[in-house]
Amino acid sequence: MVDRIVTGAHYGLRDWLVQRITAVIMALYALSMAGGLLLHPGFNYDVWTALFSGNVVRTFSLLFLLAVYCHAWIGVRDIVMDYIKQAGLRLVIYVLVILALLLYTIWSVQILWGF
Repeated sequence: MVDRIVTGAHYGLRDWLVQRITAVIMALYALSMAGGLLLHPGFNYDVWTALFSGNVVRTFSLLFLLAVYCHAWIGVRDIVMDYIKQAGLRLVIYVLVILALLLYTIWSVQILWGF
């Protein structure tokens, strides 16, 4: 029998949990937005603009987008770890993905709050 000494590593539990939590956030957002769209039969640009003028929808939308970005990072990182064996190429891909996700985050804030 092999005794495994736990040294503080979580062996993927944290990433698994983040993936599940972000998936729940994305599902709740999608269901609430779909429900809102279905309950408003005359949904047009003016209604859409009024909906996103409130801070609650903006904040929930930003939370949704941040959840998408975290979910994407963990997924891409795991795929790259599994299939890209060259350390240099893996690092380049990681840096490019991180930069893209940071730019998407900044862009999301600009879109939602008009900065």
